[in-house]
Amino acid sequence: MGTPHTETALQEAVSKVPAVTLGFWIIKIAATTLGETGGDTVSMSLGLGYLAGTAIFASALVVLVFLQVRAKQFHPWLYWLTIIASTTAGTTLADFADRSLGIGYAGGSAMLVACVLGSLLAWRSVEGRISADDIATPRAEVFYWVTITFAQTLGTALGDWTADEAGLGYVGGAMVFAGMLTLVVAAYFWGGLSRTLAFWAAFILTRPLGATVGDFLNKPLADGGLALSRPIATLVLFAFIALCITLLPQKAGRHASS
Repeated sequence: MGTPHTETALQEAVSKVPAVTLGFWIIKIAATTLGETGGDTVSMSLGLGYLAGTAIFASALVVLVFLQVRAKQFHPWLYWLTIIASTTAGTTLADFADRSLGIGYAGGSAMLVACVLGSLLAWRSVEGRISADDIATPRAEVFYWVTITFAQTLGTALGDWTADEAGLGYVGGAMVFAGMLTLVVAAYFWGGLSRTLAFWAAFILTRPLGATVGDFLNKPLADGGLALSRPIATLVLFAFIALCITLLPQKAGRHASS
């Protein structure tokens, strides 16, 4: 049984992350789709390249994570802007590793799986738990955002690998990840999968789902996309996210880990 001071500190820390609801996942998928279109807008449409794009978004991510860690309570806009920064940084970083460095989608995916697992193992070793509902210390919050950024980057690599190298195309890739996400949901509700494992599995899988949808929106017709303007798609997605943040309940997480 913790002391009142400890319980209060835990409550304040937990209040800085949102409750994991259907609204959370709607915004998360939209944010990951925006990450793909926004990252491609900067690196490709504006011609800045993957390295410069990564530097821009990574710098924004560092500033936002710092503000998130320093915050005393949950701020919806701050949290979701940090998520958007992590997903755009993940897009350009994965593209830089896969294409500019020549690692390839499969090699990049394997490397990033190791990074995600390594981050989770280090987090559990240091903090004793990896529940996204139970962020009790600034150190745990840093682990949380590092793991999220690796997961976002992994999702980009997986999405590109299934759509391009595996030959499934953007629609086929989206269907694969939507199907896998459905299996995770079923395993959580009816198969006894723990809340923590279900969260991280779903978090990782929603990223390539968003990546393939984003590519489908902005890639050329000849490549199986809709050839929509990347900047316009990005603005529309941001407006949708802003609407969701405004209209959907944004409550701080108060869940017990399991």
